[in-house]
Amino acid sequence: MSTVDVIVPCYRYGHYLKECVESVLTQSGPGVRVLIIDDFSPDNTTEVAAELARDDSRVTVFRHTSNQGHIATYNEGIGWASADYLLLLSADDYLLPGALNRAVALMDNQPEVGFVFGNAIELNEVGQQRLTNDFKCENDTWIFTGPEFVRRSSAGNIVTTATAVVRTRLQKQVGGYRVELPHSGDMEMWLRLAAFASVGYVEAPQAVYRRHNTNMSLGYMAEGFLHDMEQRKAALDYFFLSCGNLLPDGNRLRRDAYWSMGRAMLGLASLSFDRGNMNASEQLRELAVVACPRVRRSMSWVKLGCRRALGYDTWLSLAPVVNCVRRLGLPL
Repeated sequence: MSTVDVIVPCYRYGHYLKECVESVLTQSGPGVRVLIIDDFSPDNTTEVAAELARDDSRVTVFRHTSNQGHIATYNEGIGWASADYLLLLSADDYLLPGALNRAVALMDNQPEVGFVFGNAIELNEVGQQRLTNDFKCENDTWIFTGPEFVRRSSAGNIVTTATAVVRTRLQKQVGGYRVELPHSGDMEMWLRLAAFASVGYVEAPQAVYRRHNTNMSLGYMAEGFLHDMEQRKAALDYFFLSCGNLLPDGNRLRRDAYWSMGRAMLGLASLSFDRGNMNASEQLRELAVVACPRVRRSMSWVKLGCRRALGYDTWLSLAPVVNCVRRLGLPL
């Protein structure tokens, strides 16, 4: 019987921890072990983790004597893992019934697959739910070649970490998460794994992912756009520098990824402009050119240039007309 080691990093999520761990322990199919890593959490994580370990011998607890941060915690868990497969599961998320069985069955039957991810239910703070992916598969599963996965990922992250079950020997082969990528390390990791193996996808919802802090100020959101895009670009930079030569037609995949990223940056630059954050808009525009100089020949560049030429006040006064045109489905 195949086995799965599940690593549960926990910081300030003691109130979610029991639901998370029990969702693993009640999985059918593969044998499981759980490692809870308490990253010096100031809440009741220590007590909850100790109780879970007392009640089930499959649960092990590590507690840090100082806060190490999530990247170091992830890599510590990877070092501990010795099962056939491993999963990083944040303490505020939880698995859905049958998730590990579906992922493991696919990889047991397809040895070329290095990791499997699946659909997830995103749950926000007011209880609203949505599925994170809309891939439609034959027979409820799909196998991507590595290059196909890289192409589909483009300039973003299509994998919800709570659903990603990885072949342990491959994870140890490619190494741990990069400390240079605190906010896009997962995106770079999935690309890196795909450079060495195929990728499986399960259409069924595999986990519930909680989204926090949905009500942020416009200024914070604008700055968040810039920081997010800087981290995404860094993820692509590291990936193509270290693994681009492993991919057939790697140069084309690289050009396409940066083209998509440049256009996405310009889209956010336009959104920042519309919100009156000229500084963020300009920084995103400059970053887009750094990522992909040829983005200056795109329609996104032209549209942003029109906004800038008109000026914010004039553009704002035209907003009702612009919105009307958009509702009619006309190009703008």
